[in-house]
Amino acid sequence: MAAPGHLLTLNLTPSLPSRRKLASPTTSNANPSTACLASATATIKCDLPSHSSTQNPKPLKSRPSKSLLSLTKTLAVSAATGILFHLASSSRSLNGHGPGGSSAGGGGGGGGGDSGGGDFWSRFFSPVAIAKDDDSQSPEWDAHGLPANIVVQLSKLSGFKKYKLSEILFFDRWRGTTVGTEDSFFEMVSLRPGGIYTKTQLQKELETLATCGMFEKVDLEGKTNPDGTIGITISFTESTWQSADRFRCINVGLMPQSKPIEMDPDMTEKEKIEYLRSQEKDYKRRIDRSRACLLPMQVHREVLQMLREQGKVSARLLQKIRDRVQKWYHDEGYACAQVVNFGNLNTKEVVCEVVEGDITQLVIQFQDKLGNVCEGNTQLAVVRRELPRQLRPGHVFNIEAGKQALRNINSLALFSNIEVNPRPDEKNEGGIIVEIKLKELEQKSAEVSSEWSIVPGRGGRPTLASIQPGGTVSFEHRNLQGLNRSILGSVTTSNFLNPQDDLSFKLEYVHPYIDGVYNPRNRTFRASCFNSRKLSPVFTGGPGVDEVPPIWVDRTGLKANITENFTRQSKFTYGLVMEEITTRDESSHICPTGQRVLPSGGISADGPPTTLSGTGIDRMAFAQANITRDNTKFVNGAIVGERNVFQLDQGLGVGSKFPFFNRHQLTLTRFIQVKQVEEGAGKPPPPVLVLHGHYGGCVGDLPSYDAFTLGGPYSVRGYNMGEIGAARNILELAAELRIPVRNTHVYAFVEHGNDLGSSKNVKGNPTEVYRRLGHGSSYGVGAKLGLVRAEYAVDHNSGTGAIFFRFGERF
Repeated sequence: MAAPGHLLTLNLTPSLPSRRKLASPTTSNANPSTACLASATATIKCDLPSHSSTQNPKPLKSRPSKSLLSLTKTLAVSAATGILFHLASSSRSLNGHGPGGSSAGGGGGGGGGDSGGGDFWSRFFSPVAIAKDDDSQSPEWDAHGLPANIVVQLSKLSGFKKYKLSEILFFDRWRGTTVGTEDSFFEMVSLRPGGIYTKTQLQKELETLATCGMFEKVDLEGKTNPDGTIGITISFTESTWQSADRFRCINVGLMPQSKPIEMDPDMTEKEKIEYLRSQEKDYKRRIDRSRACLLPMQVHREVLQMLREQGKVSARLLQKIRDRVQKWYHDEGYACAQVVNFGNLNTKEVVCEVVEGDITQLVIQFQDKLGNVCEGNTQLAVVRRELPRQLRPGHVFNIEAGKQALRNINSLALFSNIEVNPRPDEKNEGGIIVEIKLKELEQKSAEVSSEWSIVPGRGGRPTLASIQPGGTVSFEHRNLQGLNRSILGSVTTSNFLNPQDDLSFKLEYVHPYIDGVYNPRNRTFRASCFNSRKLSPVFTGGPGVDEVPPIWVDRTGLKANITENFTRQSKFTYGLVMEEITTRDESSHICPTGQRVLPSGGISADGPPTTLSGTGIDRMAFAQANITRDNTKFVNGAIVGERNVFQLDQGLGVGSKFPFFNRHQLTLTRFIQVKQVEEGAGKPPPPVLVLHGHYGGCVGDLPSYDAFTLGGPYSVRGYNMGEIGAARNILELAAELRIPVRNTHVYAFVEHGNDLGSSKNVKGNPTEVYRRLGHGSSYGVGAKLGLVRAEYAVDHNSGTGAIFFRFGERF
């Protein structure tokens, strides 16, 4: 997952089945169940407070494995007696029956009953929709053929013509004003200015409005224009219900739905009363069987305040309540939650029915390169243990849980593509089936990277023979036995023609889930053999000292450890290291002591000893432990939080001269957000103050190559590696202020390093031999340019400044 700022979409395709409704005696004779059958398609941007967007943005993708979180859901909406709120379609034909007419009326529902067809409600809570039947309409339209500027009733229009609408006006009879386009009633009508419609379509539109129960009276009339088009005016009187002083929100997902029972028009008044009472009892039982929704009390109080201020309950008020409820759900990541019904109208309590999107099933599928379902190599338990609890059956689907699943599965590094697709459960109405589709990487891979270097020949001029090909050959066999076990290896040299000079290699075996794949404890065993060569910063000259001959440190050995992950960023590692350390000069000869340049230009080998044994070769075994507590997070791209690291190396008295020592380090870093900012995609990051402290100490035997060094890009900036000193105990302090500027940040810093007077306790005192001070400070400014840090730092010891370009982060 996406993770890292990425755009997330929900493609919502509800299929609205028949629902139980109570038809009011004053309602039109049109079939009410037919009016509630709709096939709807809406595209929702989940980062918006409402589902009314008609855009279709790109889905969230997770890097680097091209993971995809495509939230696709079919919402099967259902409810019992009450006013029905459906999600409408952005492309549908108009439903309705009967001959239509220029005027129709309908009364409001009583008790807990519905007042008519639900197709109106589907429009009332829909995105802006355009009703256009692609099969029956064509771009051509017919002129009305009537005198201009006259009012014409719908029944007077010709049934053989296609009329083009120039404008659509909504006239509120109760207010005596024309409703603006910002009014919610404009969302109810699928007609649009510039659209082309037949008389039948206009009649169906009027009939849908008339039978929905939302209007006491609704009329549709046209006005002819000189250019042959007509303008439509829809005048209405809005239905209202009695005031309410209580509000309840219930979760009706997964509840069995009753089949609609229509009122027989031949019923006597007594039978009708009994029928209404039975419907009310059924709805009360439905409420009792429902579950409490996730809506917090704060939102409940806001809705109650709306009810008190409004007085009588109206359609506009219900829409405001719907928007507020759904805004909370969508803001909290419950993208599949929808308000589907309001019940108990014309009582003192308004009941809001919500389908929250309960997860009923979790399905994991493996796909081949063509997207076909296939049998995977990875055991399902490996994937299941990475899924957050909120994504398992019995919980409500949440986008954040989907993102976390993407990140967790992506961290396995086993898959080239990951998709998390919620879809409707056809057997459990209102339920969600979460599908996880995975494409596995090849188990075996190999890679070769090359680099060329030119070595100066005689007189400093390179020759063709001095061109050296170097590089790295690496291979990996991952996911052994489908349990994410792997073998990795790499060989690196700067000269393939003569690799014995600086050949380094590493072979590692990784064995996760050592307690069992079904055990929640997350421990990983690693074993490796290695050979590496690095330049020692201990043997480095101070300010004004001529170049010191370098000392290279070769390490060959075995390492085994166990890492226990507490969270994704916090972990505890403990293990054993056995290694042979060899110090060499520039010519790769074993060098037991450091070297220095004499005034005559010669080289003296009377410097500090390079090894504990004094022979240039040490062997030792020691236990190693590291614990990291990291709760940092990203706020609009800026890292905020704290990170603590403690590392301990304990000598076991095994090896050359039986080395016994305790080497410990503590690093504390704080990323303090200086200013509160609004979080979200495209929002600017906050300024951040970084405070950093590092302490290192050693008790017991300490070879020179393991001494703590001061100076360098990851110690005290403005100095070369080890330029300040090498000591048994050190203290580093740093502060950095980061200011965001145009998708990056600039920063100012100040740093200090001190050997705490312990340089003299290092064997041979290399700090004094190479004329280093043992303490130093620096300050400067910098800018982050992609992966590169461009810095200007002032060395406080010499008072001179320089420009540096570094890769990676300082902290």
